[in-house]
Amino acid sequence: MTFDRLLNLIVNTVIRRLVNGGINFGLRRNGRRPPVPRGQGAAAQGADTRAMVKRARQAAKIARRLGR
Repeated sequence: MTFDRLLNLIVNTVIRRLVNGGINFGLRRNGRRPPVPRGQGAAAQGADTRAMVKRARQAAKIARRLGR
């Protein structure tokens, strides 16, 4: 193996790790949710959200059954 190929192999490995680390860092940073302020209507809003999620899951289950 020539020195040029060996150097290319090492540089490519280092660059690949740096790029992957940067991408993972950015995704983790952007994936965080902002803190949710809790007020008087927070409990009611949470219940509405849970009900919508439940209906969406039921609809997805029915759609899967119909697709068989």
